Amino acid sequence: MSTIYIDFTDIGDYEDFYAQLKEKIALPEHFGDNLDALSDVITGALEMPLHIEFVNMTVDQLETFEDLLTTLEDAEDEAEDFSFTYYLEQYEDDEEDVTDEE
Repeated sequence: MSTIYIDFTDIGDYEDFYAQLKEKIALPEHFGDNLDALSDVITGALEMPLHIEFVNMTVDQLETFEDLLTTLEDAEDEAEDFSFTYYLEQYEDDEEDVTDEE
């Protein structure tokens, strides 16, 4: 299974998303940067099995890209051998370990 990682650290809008997607997946020349086109290529044009994973999403991006998430969840239901997951960014604890030096 091929896994494509889309890092949302530098994605602010759909234009940024589609630019990164095109770097990761060979999309048809006629691909239009819209959710209908994305659904069409997932359910009919991409080589399967395929897993797409969004990493480092913020809570704000969950709202901004809600339609994208819904589209991919629907495509997951329709396309055999396609799966999709997303993960919110995590912050490391900035506190240093405190040790006793007695």
